[in-house]
Amino acid sequence: MLTINPKKIEIAKLHSYLLSAIAPRPIALASTIDVNGKPNLSPFSFFNVFSANPPVLIFSPARRVRDNTIKHTLENVKQIKEVVINVVNHDIVHQTSLASTEYEKGVNEFDKAGFTMLKSEKVKPFRVAESPVQMECKVINIIPLGKEGGAGNLIICEVVLMHINEKVLQENGLIDQSKLDLVARAGGSYYSRAKNTFFEIPKPIFNKGIGIDNLPDLVKNSLILTGNNLGMLGNIEKLPSNKGVDKFIKDNPKYFGVKLNEKHKFAQEYLKKDDINSAWKVLLS
Repeated sequence: MLTINPKKIEIAKLHSYLLSAIAPRPIALASTIDVNGKPNLSPFSFFNVFSANPPVLIFSPARRVRDNTIKHTLENVKQIKEVVINVVNHDIVHQTSLASTEYEKGVNEFDKAGFTMLKSEKVKPFRVAESPVQMECKVINIIPLGKEGGAGNLIICEVVLMHINEKVLQENGLIDQSKLDLVARAGGSYYSRAKNTFFEIPKPIFNKGIGIDNLPDLVKNSLILTGNNLGMLGNIEKLPSNKGVDKFIKDNPKYFGVKLNEKHKFAQEYLKKDDINSAWKVLLS
C-alpha cells in the first residue's frame, strides 16, 4: 500500500490524490457580485450541506496551487456577503465547466457560459435560470485554512430562500433524484452522473440488525460471500423461522443438499436482487 505523508509530497500531487480519492463530490455553481455590481459565476466541488436547522451550506474556494492567488468568488463574498448556490445537473455540465475558466476580473461568466441571469429575491447575486435548484444564501463566516497555495477558505452560508424547478419533483412534492439528474466531480477531468446509478440500502434506524458478528461461522467465513453480502445479511432483525425455511426448501428442492460453496452462490444471487429473506432461507437450509 502506498503511504503518503502530506508534509513530504508536492502540493500539486497531493491535491491530485485527494481529488481522486474523495469522489464524487457535489458541485456548487456559485454566483456572487462585486461592489460595482458586476456578477461572477464559478463552480466549486469542495462543497456540501452541513445543517438543516439552520440550513447551512459550505463551499471552499482554495488558493491556487501554482501561484497562491485567490479566486474572484472569494474576493466578492468578502465585499458582498451573499451568494447563490446553483446545483449542476447533466443538462448544464458543459456550460458549468466553461464557467470554471479563469477569465479576467470583471468578465461575466454568465455570458461566457451561455447562462441566463435570473434576479434573486433576497440577495444581490443572480441565480442561474437553467439550474434546477437555486439557493439564495447569506454568508455567515469565512474561515481561511492557510496562507499557502492549495489552502481552502470555508465560506459558511445560510440558505434564506430556495427555488426548485417543479419538473424535478415527484407527486408528493419531494425531489425525484432521477429527474434531477445531478452530476459530480472526481479527479482530473472526470465527472460522475447520478441518474440511473442510485441504489437503495435500508437504513438501520428503526430496526436493529443482528450484525455480522452474530452470523453463523459457516456464513461469516464464506469464501464466496463478500463483505457487502455479509452486511446485507447482518442487517436483518431476526432470522427466518424454521417453518419458513422448511416451506422454502419444499418449494425449491434444488437448494437441498447442495455443497456449501454452491449454497452460498445461490444465496448471493438472491442478495443481488435485494431478497435478503430468501438468501437466509437458502443459507439455513
